[in-house]
Amino acid sequence: MSKHDDSITELFDKNGNLIGALLTAELWAEIKPMLADRLPKEEPEEKPEPIADWEMLKDFWDFPYPVDTDVKCDECGSQTEDWQKDEPRKFKLRTANLGGLVSFRCCNCKSRISKRHFKDEITSETTPFIENKDLNKEARY
Repeated sequence: MSKHDDSITELFDKNGNLIGALLTAELWAEIKPMLADRLPKEEPEEKPEPIADWEMLKDFWDFPYPVDTDVKCDECGSQTEDWQKDEPRKFKLRTANLGGLVSFRCCNCKSRISKRHFKDEITSETTPFIENKDLNKEARY
């Protein structure tokens, strides 16, 4: 019996044809380096900013205060009064939704800045970028 017998679950279609396999995180961590040349590059290409989502939030703005464009990174101290007007950009828009959640990535230290727009206040939270993540806990969709 191999040490990996419980590490692989074969997947079959309704006709009994093998269509894939699931690996445990431990086995994947062991064989991933052997497949490095066949896997996508670790650095995903930069996605465009979701400006249309930001514009939609502004169009439907119903908070009792004006639209705010200031962003401050509590990790490295980078800040701006209007993130859209900076050249080069200090912050890149990552998400914006009608619920009032807007998040940015700091171009200096890669931290994530989340701004939550509530009825009476705006809160801001900075989450530091982690260079070396635990690959066993990494999820990609």
